[in-house]
Amino acid sequence: MPKTSSNHSINLNRPTPCENQTNAPIPSYYQDVFHEITRHSSLRHELCSGDPLPSKPRYEKRQSCAPVHIITARASTERAGEGIIGSVASNIVRANPGTTRDSVDYPALLFPYASSSSQGVSALTEQLTDFVNQCPDSKVVLLGYSQGAHVIGDTLCGGGGVAGIGSATPPISTEVSDKVAAIIMMGDPRHIVDAPFNVGTSRKDGLFPRLDPQSCDSFADRMQSFCDSGDTFCDSGFNTLVHLGYVTKYGNQAAAFVNGKI
Repeated sequence: MPKTSSNHSINLNRPTPCENQTNAPIPSYYQDVFHEITRHSSLRHELCSGDPLPSKPRYEKRQSCAPVHIITARASTERAGEGIIGSVASNIVRANPGTTRDSVDYPALLFPYASSSSQGVSALTEQLTDFVNQCPDSKVVLLGYSQGAHVIGDTLCGGGGVAGIGSATPPISTEVSDKVAAIIMMGDPRHIVDAPFNVGTSRKDGLFPRLDPQSCDSFADRMQSFCDSGDTFCDSGFNTLVHLGYVTKYGNQAAAFVNGKI
Protein backbone atom coordinates (compact mmCIF):
# COMPACT_ATOMS: atom_id res chain seq x y z
CA MET A 1 0.00 0.00 0.00
CA PRO A 2 1.16 3.58 -0.46
CA LYS A 3 3.20 5.14 2.27
CA THR A 4 1.50 7.34 4.83
CA SER A 5 2.75 10.60 6.26
CA SER A 6 2.70 9.56 9.91
CA ASN A 7 6.49 9.48 10.28
CA HIS A 8 7.18 12.84 8.69
CA SER A 9 7.84 15.96 10.71
CA ILE A 10 6.07 18.84 9.04
CA ASN A 11 6.15 22.53 9.77
CA LEU A 12 2.47 23.30 9.40
CA ASN A 13 3.11 27.00 10.02
CA ARG A 14 5.20 27.38 6.90
CA PRO A 15 3.31 29.28 4.18
CA THR A 16 3.02 27.45 0.92
CA PRO A 17 4.82 28.97 -2.09
CA CYS A 18 1.50 29.94 -3.65
CA GLU A 19 -0.15 31.18 -0.47
CA ASN A 20 -3.00 33.64 -1.13
CA GLN A 21 -2.94 32.72 -4.81
CA THR A 22 -5.09 29.60 -4.67
CA ASN A 23 -7.87 28.28 -2.51
CA ALA A 24 -7.01 24.65 -3.21
CA PRO A 25 -6.23 22.69 -0.04
CA ILE A 26 -2.67 21.37 0.11
CA PRO A 27 -2.03 18.13 2.04
CA SER A 28 0.20 18.82 5.02
CA TYR A 29 2.94 16.31 4.18
CA TYR A 30 3.55 17.83 0.76
CA GLN A 31 3.87 21.42 1.97
CA ASP A 32 7.56 20.99 2.76
CA VAL A 33 8.15 18.94 -0.38
CA PHE A 34 6.47 21.59 -2.54
CA HIS A 35 8.52 24.31 -0.85
CA GLU A 36 11.77 22.46 -1.53
CA ILE A 37 10.99 21.73 -5.17
CA THR A 38 10.09 25.32 -5.97
CA ARG A 39 12.99 26.68 -3.88
CA HIS A 40 15.45 24.78 -6.07
CA SER A 41 13.61 25.47 -9.31
CA SER A 42 13.43 28.41 -11.68
CA LEU A 43 9.79 27.55 -12.27
CA ARG A 44 8.39 29.01 -9.07
CA HIS A 45 7.07 32.16 -10.74
CA GLU A 46 5.50 30.18 -13.57
CA LEU A 47 3.87 27.77 -11.12
CA CYS A 48 2.50 30.40 -8.75
CA SER A 49 1.81 33.34 -11.03
CA GLY A 50 -1.64 32.11 -11.96
CA ASP A 51 -0.85 32.53 -15.64
CA PRO A 52 -2.00 29.54 -17.69
CA LEU A 53 0.74 27.36 -19.10
CA PRO A 54 0.86 27.20 -22.88
CA SER A 55 -0.96 24.20 -24.22
CA LYS A 56 0.29 22.05 -27.06
CA PRO A 57 -1.80 21.47 -30.15
CA ARG A 58 -3.61 18.16 -30.45
CA TYR A 59 -1.46 15.38 -31.87
CA GLU A 60 -1.53 15.87 -35.63
CA LYS A 61 -1.30 13.41 -38.49
CA ARG A 62 2.32 12.98 -39.58
CA GLN A 63 3.50 13.43 -43.15
CA SER A 64 6.44 11.04 -42.60
CA CYS A 65 7.66 8.65 -39.93
CA ALA A 66 11.12 8.74 -38.38
CA PRO A 67 12.98 5.53 -37.54
CA VAL A 68 12.95 6.57 -33.86
CA HIS A 69 10.49 8.78 -31.99
CA ILE A 70 10.98 10.02 -28.41
CA ILE A 71 8.10 10.93 -26.09
CA THR A 72 8.97 12.65 -22.81
CA ALA A 73 6.84 13.12 -19.71
CA ARG A 74 8.01 15.99 -17.50
CA ALA A 75 8.23 16.15 -13.72
CA SER A 76 5.76 17.78 -11.35
CA THR A 77 5.70 21.61 -11.47
CA GLU A 78 7.77 21.83 -14.67
CA ARG A 79 6.57 24.14 -17.41
CA ALA A 80 4.82 22.48 -20.37
CA GLY A 81 7.27 20.71 -22.66
CA GLU A 82 10.00 18.16 -22.05
CA GLY A 83 11.36 19.42 -18.74
CA ILE A 84 14.80 18.52 -17.45
CA ILE A 85 14.73 15.04 -18.93
CA GLY A 86 14.72 16.72 -22.32
CA SER A 87 18.52 16.87 -22.12
CA VAL A 88 18.56 13.06 -22.22
CA ALA A 89 16.38 13.22 -25.32
CA SER A 90 18.84 15.67 -26.88
CA ASN A 91 21.74 13.28 -26.25
CA ILE A 92 19.80 10.49 -27.96
CA VAL A 93 18.93 12.68 -30.95
CA ARG A 94 22.57 13.70 -31.40
CA ALA A 95 23.56 10.04 -31.59
CA ASN A 96 20.66 9.13 -33.87
CA PRO A 97 20.10 11.84 -36.51
CA GLY A 98 16.58 11.96 -37.86
CA THR A 99 14.99 11.04 -34.54
CA THR A 100 11.83 13.00 -33.78
CA ARG A 101 10.61 14.04 -30.35
CA ASP A 102 7.43 15.06 -28.59
CA SER A 103 6.16 15.50 -25.03
CA VAL A 104 3.06 14.52 -23.11
CA ASP A 105 0.53 17.32 -22.72
CA TYR A 106 -0.67 16.94 -19.12
CA PRO A 107 -0.92 19.17 -16.01
CA ALA A 108 2.13 17.82 -14.09
CA LEU A 109 0.72 19.25 -10.85
CA LEU A 110 1.56 18.15 -7.32
CA PHE A 111 -1.93 19.20 -6.21
CA PRO A 112 -4.24 17.55 -7.11
CA TYR A 113 -1.72 14.80 -7.87
CA ALA A 114 -4.21 12.00 -8.52
CA SER A 115 -6.08 13.99 -11.15
CA SER A 116 -2.86 15.20 -12.76
CA SER A 117 -1.26 11.76 -13.06
CA SER A 118 -4.53 10.23 -14.28
CA GLN A 119 -4.77 12.87 -17.01
CA GLY A 120 -1.18 12.09 -17.91
CA VAL A 121 -1.93 8.40 -18.34
CA SER A 122 -4.91 9.19 -20.56
CA ALA A 123 -2.89 11.66 -22.63
CA LEU A 124 0.08 9.34 -23.12
CA THR A 125 -2.17 6.39 -23.95
CA GLU A 126 -3.84 8.40 -26.70
CA GLN A 127 -0.60 9.93 -27.95
CA LEU A 128 1.30 6.65 -28.05
CA THR A 129 -1.57 4.77 -29.68
CA ASP A 130 -2.01 7.47 -32.33
CA PHE A 131 1.69 7.47 -33.14
CA VAL A 132 1.96 3.68 -33.42
CA ASN A 133 -1.10 3.57 -35.66
CA GLN A 134 0.43 6.21 -37.94
CA CYS A 135 4.02 4.91 -37.82
CA PRO A 136 3.93 1.17 -37.10
CA ASP A 137 7.52 0.62 -38.22
CA SER A 138 9.04 3.31 -35.97
CA LYS A 139 10.72 2.56 -32.66
CA VAL A 140 9.41 4.55 -29.69
CA VAL A 141 11.46 5.75 -26.72
CA LEU A 142 9.72 6.88 -23.51
CA LEU A 143 11.49 9.17 -21.02
CA GLY A 144 9.83 10.19 -17.75
CA TYR A 145 10.92 12.12 -14.67
CA SER A 146 9.13 11.97 -11.29
CA GLN A 147 5.39 12.22 -11.97
CA GLY A 148 6.27 11.74 -15.63
CA ALA A 149 7.88 8.40 -14.75
CA HIS A 150 4.73 7.49 -12.83
CA VAL A 151 2.65 8.32 -15.91
CA ILE A 152 4.80 6.16 -18.17
CA GLY A 153 4.76 3.21 -15.78
CA ASP A 154 1.00 3.32 -15.31
CA THR A 155 0.43 3.66 -19.06
CA LEU A 156 2.53 0.60 -19.87
CA CYS A 157 1.76 -1.57 -16.86
CA GLY A 158 -1.58 -0.38 -15.50
CA GLY A 159 -2.01 1.68 -12.37
CA GLY A 160 -4.14 3.71 -10.02
CA GLY A 161 -6.83 2.15 -7.90
CA VAL A 162 -5.26 3.01 -4.54
CA ALA A 163 -5.45 6.09 -2.33
CA GLY A 164 -3.63 9.12 -3.65
CA ILE A 165 -3.04 8.14 -7.28
CA GLY A 166 -6.36 8.16 -9.04
CA SER A 167 -8.69 5.64 -10.58
CA ALA A 168 -7.59 2.23 -11.80
CA THR A 169 -6.32 2.07 -15.36
CA PRO A 170 -5.50 -0.99 -17.48
CA PRO A 171 -2.17 -1.30 -19.29
CA ILE A 172 -2.00 -0.13 -22.86
CA SER A 173 -2.46 -2.85 -25.47
CA THR A 174 0.54 -5.04 -26.28
CA GLU A 175 0.10 -4.14 -29.96
CA VAL A 176 1.14 -0.62 -28.93
CA SER A 177 3.64 -1.36 -26.16
CA ASP A 178 5.51 -3.83 -28.39
CA LYS A 179 6.62 -0.81 -30.45
CA VAL A 180 8.34 0.75 -27.42
CA ALA A 181 12.04 0.00 -27.75
CA ALA A 182 13.38 1.70 -24.60
CA ILE A 183 12.02 3.26 -21.41
CA ILE A 184 13.84 5.54 -18.96
CA MET A 185 12.22 6.51 -15.65
CA MET A 186 13.88 8.77 -13.08
CA GLY A 187 12.61 9.34 -9.53
CA ASP A 188 9.45 7.27 -10.03
CA PRO A 189 7.06 7.58 -7.03
CA ARG A 190 5.82 4.06 -7.87
CA HIS A 191 9.33 2.58 -7.53
CA ILE A 192 9.59 -0.80 -5.82
CA VAL A 193 12.70 -2.36 -4.35
CA ASP A 194 14.43 -5.18 -6.25
CA ALA A 195 12.66 -4.67 -9.57
CA PRO A 196 14.91 -6.17 -12.28
CA PHE A 197 15.17 -2.86 -14.14
CA ASN A 198 16.22 -0.71 -11.15
CA VAL A 199 19.38 1.41 -11.24
CA GLY A 200 20.75 3.35 -8.27
CA THR A 201 21.24 3.07 -4.51
CA SER A 202 17.62 3.02 -3.29
CA ARG A 203 16.66 0.29 -0.83
CA LYS A 204 13.09 1.44 -0.10
CA ASP A 205 9.81 1.63 -1.96
CA GLY A 206 8.48 4.92 -3.27
CA LEU A 207 5.49 6.84 -1.97
CA PHE A 208 3.07 4.83 -4.12
CA PRO A 209 4.78 1.46 -4.67
CA ARG A 210 3.56 -0.47 -7.68
CA LEU A 211 1.25 -3.36 -6.86
CA ASP A 212 1.94 -6.91 -8.07
CA PRO A 213 -0.84 -6.90 -10.71
CA GLN A 214 0.74 -3.73 -12.14
CA SER A 215 4.23 -5.18 -12.45
CA CYS A 216 6.47 -3.78 -15.18
CA ASP A 217 8.79 -6.80 -15.13
CA SER A 218 7.81 -7.75 -18.68
CA PHE A 219 9.60 -4.58 -19.81
CA ALA A 220 12.79 -5.33 -17.84
CA ASP A 221 15.00 -5.85 -20.90
CA ARG A 222 14.12 -2.42 -22.29
CA MET A 223 13.55 -0.36 -19.14
CA GLN A 224 15.76 1.40 -16.60
CA SER A 225 14.37 3.10 -13.49
CA PHE A 226 16.79 5.37 -11.63
CA CYS A 227 16.32 5.96 -7.90
CA ASP A 228 18.85 6.78 -5.18
CA SER A 229 18.69 6.50 -1.41
CA GLY A 230 17.07 9.46 0.32
CA ASP A 231 14.91 10.55 -2.62
CA THR A 232 11.72 12.11 -1.30
CA PHE A 233 9.46 10.40 -3.82
CA CYS A 234 10.96 7.18 -5.17
CA ASP A 235 12.74 6.16 -1.93
CA SER A 236 10.30 7.67 0.62
CA GLY A 237 13.18 9.73 1.97
CA PHE A 238 13.76 13.35 2.94
CA ASN A 239 16.24 14.68 0.37
CA THR A 240 14.64 16.58 -2.49
CA LEU A 241 18.04 17.43 -3.99
CA VAL A 242 18.61 13.72 -4.59
CA HIS A 243 15.32 13.66 -6.47
CA LEU A 244 16.41 16.55 -8.68
CA GLY A 245 19.85 15.16 -9.55
CA TYR A 246 19.29 12.17 -11.83
CA VAL A 247 19.91 13.82 -15.19
CA THR A 248 23.24 15.18 -14.00
CA LYS A 249 24.29 11.89 -12.41
CA TYR A 250 22.79 9.33 -14.77
CA GLY A 251 21.86 11.19 -17.96
CA ASN A 252 24.72 9.85 -20.08
CA GLN A 253 24.16 6.32 -18.79
CA ALA A 254 20.46 6.54 -19.62
CA ALA A 255 21.15 7.81 -23.14
CA ALA A 256 23.69 5.04 -23.74
CA PHE A 257 21.12 2.44 -22.65
CA VAL A 258 18.57 3.82 -25.10
CA ASN A 259 21.12 4.02 -27.92
CA GLY A 260 21.84 0.34 -27.39
CA LYS A 261 18.16 -0.52 -27.82
CA ILE A 262 17.40 1.45 -30.97
